[in-house]
Amino acid sequence: MTMRADQIATPIPGAEVPGIGGRLKQLAVHPYSLRLVSIFVVLAGWEIAGRVPVSPSFPTFLDTLAATAGMILDGSLPTGLSITLVPLVIGFGICAVLGVATGVAMGLSPRVEWLGVPIFIVLQAAPLAALVPLIIMAYGIGLTNKVLIVCIMAMPVIVLNSFKAVRNAPASLIEMGRSFLGSQRQLIFKVILPAAAPVIFAGLRLGLASGFVGAVLAELLVTPTGVGDIITYNQSIAEYPKMYGAIAAVIVVSVVFIEALEWAEFRFFRPEQRGE
Repeated sequence: MTMRADQIATPIPGAEVPGIGGRLKQLAVHPYSLRLVSIFVVLAGWEIAGRVPVSPSFPTFLDTLAATAGMILDGSLPTGLSITLVPLVIGFGICAVLGVATGVAMGLSPRVEWLGVPIFIVLQAAPLAALVPLIIMAYGIGLTNKVLIVCIMAMPVIVLNSFKAVRNAPASLIEMGRSFLGSQRQLIFKVILPAAAPVIFAGLRLGLASGFVGAVLAELLVTPTGVGDIITYNQSIAEYPKMYGAIAAVIVVSVVFIEALEWAEFRFFRPEQRGE
């Protein structure tokens, strides 16, 4: 069977293979490429500011990196992080369960909302660091104290975001569920909570970040242990590269935890967006 010349190798619209220039352009606008550029800009600015220097106590990025590597090799930084993460994991676990449950209950029930919203708004607006001495007087300087500080820092954000997520669930989806004769339990677990999941997880990520602040704050103000001990000790002996290295390590671990929480959200609770 013969084919005409116009039937051979007919290009398909939109199926052109990009050349080297097109691939470089795609790589340049890729989200991960932009993230790497932003990280490079920040680190380069840090190195320049340390070499100027903006302050005698502000080390360069390379000096901080070398000091951090030394703390990792001698085991002091991993040990400090492991101590800091214990109250953080316990406190955030409590906040994730109780905070989301409380926020959902406030979003579903006006009576619970009237009772709970003023309390958590006050807690979110209050200078929580000022409450640390009172917590020390009540619970001492043990693990319970640190867990409580993490909960106080993280709970208001998680509760209020969960409340707003449920309260602002699309009314059209709820009406559609009712039109299909869905029970109240089905509406909550199959319509309201899936629609509210993005904002709830946004609150969990914010609460996790606040929990890291609370965990380090507890070690700085309550008892010098973990990463807080590394920071205060190196500050006292003017080992500023190690001090900044410990601070940077906390930031990196916090980012890793937040990214892991976001991955869990898309992997288990929002499967329709896994490929994005």
